[in-house]
Amino acid sequence: MTGLDWPGLMRAGLTGLRLRPAEFWALTPAELFMMLGLDEGAGPLDRAGLETLMARFPDGPKGQDDG
Repeated sequence: MTGLDWPGLMRAGLTGLRLRPAEFWALTPAELFMMLGLDEGAGPLDRAGLETLMARFPDGPKGQDDG
């Protein structure tokens, strides 16, 4: 699994977009990508996209996140 390039995204957000750290960390990755113009071609989530997300981020066993 490939992760996000946080150092690169932080550099782009803090230096390129001149965001304050609190503003940067308040953004979702989707919002940051949109601000950076990296969301081209993004569209609605379809069944294949949902299945990809489910495979990449599976739910834990039932009750695992219960407080």
